[in-house]
Amino acid sequence: MCWAGRMMLGTFSILLVLVHAAAACDFGPFPYRATGIVCRMTKPAALLLNQETAQVIQAAFRNAKFPNITGERSMRLLGRVAYGLTNIQVDGLSLERSKVELKEDNAIHIAIHNVTALFKGTLTYGYAGAWFLQLFHSVDFEIESSIDLQLSIKLMCQKDQVVPDASDCYLTFHKLTLHLQGDKQPGWLKQLFTDFISFTLKLVLKREVCKEINAVAQMLTNFILDLAANFVRDKDIIVDISLASDPVIKASYIESHHKGLVLYRNSSSVLRDSVFSPSLLTESRMLYFWFSEHSLSSLASAAFLDGQLVLNLTGEKLQELFEVEDTEVQRKAVQMIFQGTSYNDSVAKVWSLSQPQISLQPEGTVVRSLVAVEVSILPAGEEPLVALYMEKEITVTIQATYAEKKLILQPVDSSIDIKVFKCPADPSEKDPSIQSFLQNMILVAGIPEVTSSIGSALTSLMNKKRLDLFDIINPEIITRKGYVIVQLDFGFPSHLLLNFLEKGL
Repeated sequence: MCWAGRMMLGTFSILLVLVHAAAACDFGPFPYRATGIVCRMTKPAALLLNQETAQVIQAAFRNAKFPNITGERSMRLLGRVAYGLTNIQVDGLSLERSKVELKEDNAIHIAIHNVTALFKGTLTYGYAGAWFLQLFHSVDFEIESSIDLQLSIKLMCQKDQVVPDASDCYLTFHKLTLHLQGDKQPGWLKQLFTDFISFTLKLVLKREVCKEINAVAQMLTNFILDLAANFVRDKDIIVDISLASDPVIKASYIESHHKGLVLYRNSSSVLRDSVFSPSLLTESRMLYFWFSEHSLSSLASAAFLDGQLVLNLTGEKLQELFEVEDTEVQRKAVQMIFQGTSYNDSVAKVWSLSQPQISLQPEGTVVRSLVAVEVSILPAGEEPLVALYMEKEITVTIQATYAEKKLILQPVDSSIDIKVFKCPADPSEKDPSIQSFLQNMILVAGIPEVTSSIGSALTSLMNKKRLDLFDIINPEIITRKGYVIVQLDFGFPSHLLLNFLEKGL
């Protein structure tokens, strides 16, 4: 929802979530109009992700299934010589360095230099001599190799989803040395079979390693897509992150555009007038997310329809709310409403009566809604008694920050207009000071408490989606008219990739 020097296959697996091949999907002449979410990953992010190159390459070599290699050749004096290499396995692997380039031909070019691999197996050979002499042997062998690996990963779109193609894969062998039974000394037998099998072995290694790299790319892409889809889903609320337009691939960043439509049960939002432009994002941070006002407003509406905009306060929280100031008016209001009942035997319910209206402005996120507050007393063994009921129109401007793995929502400006006020203990409503106190209490303590609770709930939801596993560095949440930008640097959680490689391959 998005993301050069050294680089790993894990890097392009994440980048694949962001981009696709333009030729495979048709988005019409004005694709940005349908863009609700944008993700931009810059070159420094690719450099960081590339640190895991060795793990993914090792997995590709380790999981490659090498077939038996057989062949034969006629030799002067020796007659027909046949051989077979079986049980080929990779025993060791290391790589020296890698380099990546982001090309505007919708491909990621990766060059991995000096991959040193040791292959082991069994060599069986035999020949029938000119004088009917027959000899058959089986010996263990080791093959030392030094390989350069060239990858050109095409990024394609199928049904508005990313599909990688890593079939453009080349192996260049700088060294391919055969050792028999551990003997490192050259001999006629070793020289004979090295000449026989080197060409065939190179073809087999290239075919199987490149095939496995392509398979790993597909698996990693599906893994990341599943993570992304799960992150933007909460029960019946789903955010459509399918691609909305062609990607932008530059030497310094990759950018993708997603629909960002909110699906709730059988209904979906519609966006036709997005204000997105690539010039709205810079390249100074590692990762950028751009969200349209429409996407965030649709999310709030879906949360309202799903009955999630409800908050219950009891005990200490309720006491803090009603005792925000120690005045005679406050004590009078508490006595009138609670009639001496303990806060532990009371509950305040706050909920939205209408779909919140969200407007993104430079000052912050402006939220307007009609909200109800109901305070009930819970006598032991009796039905709850409503002690206070209010309906009020609230307008609040909220600034959001993310620190210490927590989303913090801070109201910076707010106003309320009480529309309905009912208090059974004061049915005549002759004391305006009570309403004045309640209005001040809502502004000073009520709105901050509600926004804090929403921030905590969103933090808990994001952490369930495993956001807390990432090291998010100096995040900034910037609101502008009609959109919000989240920009950050990050540390990649290596164990996520390791766990996937251990379980998925």
